[in-house]
Amino acid sequence: MPYTSVLPQTLRLELPLDVTLQVTQQQFETIAFVNRDLRIERSAAGELIVNPPTGGETGHRNIKIAYFLVKWIEEQGGTGVPFDSSTGFQLPNGADRSPDASWLTSEHWAALSPEQRQGFIPSCPDFVIELRSPSDSLLKLQNKMQEYMDNGASLGWLINPQNKQVEIYRSGQQKETLENPETLSGEHILPGFILDLKRVWS
Repeated sequence: MPYTSVLPQTLRLELPLDVTLQVTQQQFETIAFVNRDLRIERSAAGELIVNPPTGGETGHRNIKIAYFLVKWIEEQGGTGVPFDSSTGFQLPNGADRSPDASWLTSEHWAALSPEQRQGFIPSCPDFVIELRSPSDSLLKLQNKMQEYMDNGASLGWLINPQNKQVEIYRSGQQKETLENPETLSGEHILPGFILDLKRVWS
């Protein structure tokens, strides 16, 4: 009887919320490569974090935020390099994060080799935006924002559409909380960049 090779069947593994998986940097990159449709991150301690897919309203707001950031660079004389939510960053503390929108200065981008630009970027964004979705824990997002600041970010916005609140994180300063602001300024980090939140909320 001739031998016939059979490919193993792929099974889905579901884990309780209180169970974590530890993966190395190399293992994480392999998992992320074969699961491109998932939003996967890795904590500084090596814990694998799988985020649920973005819902319709959050995805709609996300793409508008990215559009305004790109428009500032392409049409309004802004500098630097913007990134969308699928871009991975290897932070100095060992975590792998994918902000909803982010930006590097032209100098930091130019310092990366062609190989480093192709994979997970071995740097922390200079500017980062996290947009809270209904399934996101506010505390976890606040800790994530602080992690960006501790690893070299200069400015960060945590946008919370649920109550139209924005937390602004600045390097070396206490966070500032704004209630229902109409606009956000890139300040001296992204001079001239203004995000019209009325268009994001809608």
